[in-house]
Amino acid sequence: MAAYAALVSLMHIIDDLERHHSPPISLNKQQVQSLTENVMFLQEFLEANNSPVSDEADPLEMRIADAAYAAEDAIESHIVAKIQLSRSREAYNSSVSDEADPDDPKTVSSNHDDDDDDEEMNLFQDVQNVIQEMDQIKSLAMQRNTEKVVLHDTRRSFISASSSTEKNNSGMVVWSEGVVNGILERLVSDQRIPITGMGGIGKTTLAKTVYSKKIIEQRFDVCAWATISQQYNTREILCELVSQATKKSKEQLSEKSEDELGLELYQHLIGRRFLIVMDDMWSIDAWDRIQRFFPENENCSRILVTTRLLHLSSQLNNNYSLQMEFLDEDRSWELFSKTVFGVGSYPHELEKIGKKIVENCRGLPLSIVVVAGILKNREHTLGVWESIRKNLASEVNLENDKHCLKLLKVSYNHLPLYLKPCFLYMGVFEEDDSVRVSTLVKLWVSEGFLKPMNGKSLETIAIEFLHDLVNRNLILVGEVGSTGNIKFVKIHDLLRDLCLNQSKKDGFYHVIRQSSPRSIRSQRCVVIPRNTPKKKVLDDLHSMPCARSIISEYGSIPRIKNSGLLRTLHAYRKFRYLGDESYLVSQYVNLRHLAVEVGSMSSIFTSFTRFWNLHILIVSCIGKEFTAPAEIWRMPQLRHIEMTKGTFYLPKPSSDDVVVMENLLVLEGIANFKCSEEVVKRIPNIKKLGIVYFGREGIEQDDYYCLNNIKRLCKLEFLHVDCWDDFRAAPYALTFPQSLKKLTLVMNGGFEWEKILEKIGSMPLLEKFKLWEGCFGTGK
Repeated sequence: MAAYAALVSLMHIIDDLERHHSPPISLNKQQVQSLTENVMFLQEFLEANNSPVSDEADPLEMRIADAAYAAEDAIESHIVAKIQLSRSREAYNSSVSDEADPDDPKTVSSNHDDDDDDEEMNLFQDVQNVIQEMDQIKSLAMQRNTEKVVLHDTRRSFISASSSTEKNNSGMVVWSEGVVNGILERLVSDQRIPITGMGGIGKTTLAKTVYSKKIIEQRFDVCAWATISQQYNTREILCELVSQATKKSKEQLSEKSEDELGLELYQHLIGRRFLIVMDDMWSIDAWDRIQRFFPENENCSRILVTTRLLHLSSQLNNNYSLQMEFLDEDRSWELFSKTVFGVGSYPHELEKIGKKIVENCRGLPLSIVVVAGILKNREHTLGVWESIRKNLASEVNLENDKHCLKLLKVSYNHLPLYLKPCFLYMGVFEEDDSVRVSTLVKLWVSEGFLKPMNGKSLETIAIEFLHDLVNRNLILVGEVGSTGNIKFVKIHDLLRDLCLNQSKKDGFYHVIRQSSPRSIRSQRCVVIPRNTPKKKVLDDLHSMPCARSIISEYGSIPRIKNSGLLRTLHAYRKFRYLGDESYLVSQYVNLRHLAVEVGSMSSIFTSFTRFWNLHILIVSCIGKEFTAPAEIWRMPQLRHIEMTKGTFYLPKPSSDDVVVMENLLVLEGIANFKCSEEVVKRIPNIKKLGIVYFGREGIEQDDYYCLNNIKRLCKLEFLHVDCWDDFRAAPYALTFPQSLKKLTLVMNGGFEWEKILEKIGSMPLLEKFKLWEGCFGTGK
């Protein structure tokens, strides 16, 4: 899998250089052709040999990965060196510009020309060495016996994104109504109701079924759900509970301390009948730290707890706990057949072998639906099903935990090669995290393991792959938006364990705090979990000169060796990244994806001309005003620009050296955006636009911001406009393109909605409309 991902990533680098409007280096055309031919051949070889029965690391695949990495290192190291040489040349020319001797710059220029020639020769030789290695690997691959039975056609068409995402294991009922009714009855008589059982047995799904019952909404004034996990964070749990109980956004609660959140929760719950679900609790300590904020109302308020630990349930409630049992033969077959065939009938000739397959799952719901996910997407023949049965039967004598993981591993082995890196990547996120789909898609794209196909954008391919994994019951739908799109996804703990174990074995990414079976120096992707000891972060990062990605939940990231090669830096969630220093960003000239919180934008903006291949820029800079440099209009590779905090202004584009930002799809958090004709020409493919307007002195014309030009953005699908100050008639000039699907308008209190409702009503594709503030009629 890692070899395949490395080959796809290498092709992205070559393509980026070939398509770049001003590439920092040029590759020899003949070498590009040789590299491309070798990469395409080796990709096809790996796809043809993606055997679901093999579980051992293949030395040839490891050699392929190492060769692809060597090619990346050769190319990107020379790119970084060329940019650094250019920087030093600029600095020197600036320092000597006032010197008396006019001949020095010529001498310097000559020296630099020699340096450039040396760099080109070194690059040529380094790439040639890789080509020779790939030629040898290609010969070995051609000699290998490829006449194995390939049970999965990796070239099958992708599952349509319109496939149902609701028939996953989170919504499949696998127990009788009597079990559900029993819990509902206990919610009348017991204050705390523990549900216990091993991982994957359905505790959370049962709790969700009870939680969603209409009678729960009718009986309780307040309902809230929090997931605890092994590595729990009391403040985050309280923030989740307060947000659900009070309907406040987490953003509104972001500045409050743990005690402040606990007090707010207590004050909101006191005197009200509440139901709190604490899902996946691992220790009584977590309960002790949170339960003090639950008032003793003596009004039939209830706590529902799910846990794998039987002894924990007795500490929570001496009278009652529900011990989840394995499914019997009939209910196991019912769950399996419904997952594979839906509500329709199934071929009776497959029933006998199907029941043998189900028997190997030992009544564990997670195993049943994941194994069923293999067969749902396969040819329904006796031969195919028999091969799956044999794979499962070899694991039947293991104890429960190992048995379940082995069954899940069989499911992973049967994934098409293109889905394996996408699935394994779910392990970089914290346990029980809800992962925003838009974030996941951007990371998949920036990591470079998505292969272009059929002229589709990489974002479209990523969404299709996500739906495919959901359809296979490997990823859970966490939240669906109002228009039916998946907004958040999750992964079951056991499947996440599989991701971590397999990625460790393949060297796909390195999680700090874990040991590595391969040399730590060779790791390309680094994951820094929250609460990681600082010394461990420092030690590991300094030992990884080949790192291309850092995914951090840790907080600040120290300076690391060879940091110029980084392509992905995602250190954005809940933490301040660099503070006011921001000295690191200027070194990351090879970045594709930069998502950080900073105290100053100066380092980022002064480095803009050196970010030769930046695609994603997501920055939070609290309480600051800043204007992007003019160079931003000369970066056509940019795909996503988002400022979540602070005030961010775009400069007026220069009429000289017009560069069309054809790849730019998202532009959010822009203050006082002026949609001039020049700007419209520069961003023809923009799909999502988020803008905010503040009052500015000296502006008398209501058409200063050219809001009438919004309609000319003919591919725009999402528009969010905040207009807090009095702009007289300016907001009424807003026009909307016919392509618009989602519209949010936030206006000042005197804005009269009737004046633009006709425009809004004329949009044929509009699915979602939100309006805030403003008034109807009198304005009162």
